[in-house]
Amino acid sequence: MDAILDIIDQALKRKGLSDSAASKLAVGHPSLLKNMRMPREGEKRYNLPSLMRLAEVLDLEFYFGPRRPAEPVGVVEISGEDYARVPVHDAWLSAGPGVSNGEAAVIDHLLFRQDWLRKIGVRPDSAALARISGDSMAPAIQSGDLVLIDTARREVPEHRPDRPVTKLPILAFIQEGEARVKRLERRPSERLLVLYSDNRDIPPEVISDRDAHLLNILGRVAWSGHVWR
Repeated sequence: MDAILDIIDQALKRKGLSDSAASKLAVGHPSLLKNMRMPREGEKRYNLPSLMRLAEVLDLEFYFGPRRPAEPVGVVEISGEDYARVPVHDAWLSAGPGVSNGEAAVIDHLLFRQDWLRKIGVRPDSAALARISGDSMAPAIQSGDLVLIDTARREVPEHRPDRPVTKLPILAFIQEGEARVKRLERRPSERLLVLYSDNRDIPPEVISDRDAHLLNILGRVAWSGHVWR
């Protein structure tokens, strides 16, 4: 019995991935999990960087196990108002081709009024902050902006002919190990997932239904803050 392989098998089933597909997403070739499963004398020799990439693909934290419950959100009272401490992650979300962040540790916290978070429909324990890199989502979001992500809202809406692209949600997601932000919509009749940029010089990207499960949706962008220079 191997505890790590048991956790990997459970995650593969949840994600609907085969050994070879998950291996290719993690390290670029299909043999990673095959090699992990090969019997060896003594303990298996797991390569740490490969395990880290596999954990990201399978939506596992790198204590290597199922996602742990979030810690209680710290509340700070200022002048009679309650503020939630929202974590700032050491992570960049690319508005272009994608960026790799590794473990994306929490490096700071910012205070947001709890009643304001409720007003925009974000639970304090589902809020996270990261920065944007690139200009493909301009003018809505500029490079360097701080964005508030609602990790509880991960649904991708279906196409509606009467809805303009600018009304689609901006979603943060992991694609082939790299973090990105785009407006997304599903087109079930065409079996497609379409990724839109706000920058008119950048054409939409199209992903087939059979590859759509390879996108790990992190959450919906609920707010952005711009630093004026």
